[in-house]
Amino acid sequence: MALIITAAGILLSIVTSSVNAANAGKTATTVSISAPSAAPTASAAPTPVATAIPTPVATVPPAPVETTAPAPAAPVAAAPAPAVPAAYKSALAKATSYSKTMHMSKAGIYDQLTSEYGEQFPPEAAQYAVDNVQADWNANALAKSKSYQDQMSMSPEAIRDQLSSAYGEKFTADEADYAIQHLSD
Repeated sequence: MALIITAAGILLSIVTSSVNAANAGKTATTVSISAPSAAPTASAAPTPVATAIPTPVATVPPAPVETTAPAPAAPVAAAPAPAVPAAYKSALAKATSYSKTMHMSKAGIYDQLTSEYGEQFPPEAAQYAVDNVQADWNANALAKSKSYQDQMSMSPEAIRDQLSSAYGEKFTADEADYAIQHLSD
């Protein structure tokens, strides 16, 4: 007979015996289960069964890691803008004046700035001026068209021609169309 103690402390006894002659040569096994006691009383020494007992593992939270944001980069000074020549500044001031007081077109202002009978600015200065002037060309065309209507009693078609003519005000076709469409506003 063998005794086995399980991890739950239950004592198993296994008895092996031979069966009668009818079952000659066959062996029968009997298993009996008994509750644990203070000490096993079996004649055979118990065979211990190894059991795995989990060992508690202490979990330690990770130590805080100090992080710091990288220091902001020193501002990079932008390369100084090239100085605008005095002639360019003067041409821009004249362009602004022509746009606001005389409601001239972009092409008309350029021609006035570069004309030998006008302002006589170099072409580069005049181009800088018309590229940088704060003007609403549609509003200028409309103001000019109303002036032609009020002071000269011109028809809308005659005003359109005068606004877009290369010999007249030199507004673009779109600017002249805008002015005629809003002439009655």
